[in-house]
Amino acid sequence: MTGFVMCVAVLAAASAFGVLHRRRSGRVRVRGRDDGKRLGAAELGEDLGERATLVQFSSAFCAPCRATRRVLGEVAGVVPGVTHVEIDAEARLDLVRRLDILKTPTVLVLDADGRIVRRATGQPRKEEVIAALGEAV
Repeated sequence: MTGFVMCVAVLAAASAFGVLHRRRSGRVRVRGRDDGKRLGAAELGEDLGERATLVQFSSAFCAPCRATRRVLGEVAGVVPGVTHVEIDAEARLDLVRRLDILKTPTVLVLDADGRIVRRATGQPRKEEVIAALGEAV
């Protein structure tokens, strides 16, 4: 009987963790550790957008990275003055370490000056990215 109770407890804990993880993944939010951090054209390899820049950290075998690339490309195509830059996390470990990128995809929303104003870990929703751009301007 004790084994059954333990099994149910472990399944309940794992389910709760899974639900919480799924709800938080892809959410665009502010992180206190990003205050004051900036990225420039030299670090990104491309010019910053006139209004904002969407920086995506990806890896080669990341399936959500492809979907995120599509979503961010659509947003950059619809919103004037917004640029989408994709960075291979494995090739730019210096930036990954400096910016505390822990998983891919991670999306950073930069304002026109290159300051990080928002961050999303996981595949973000198009509506949330557009809302975050409103704060970057």
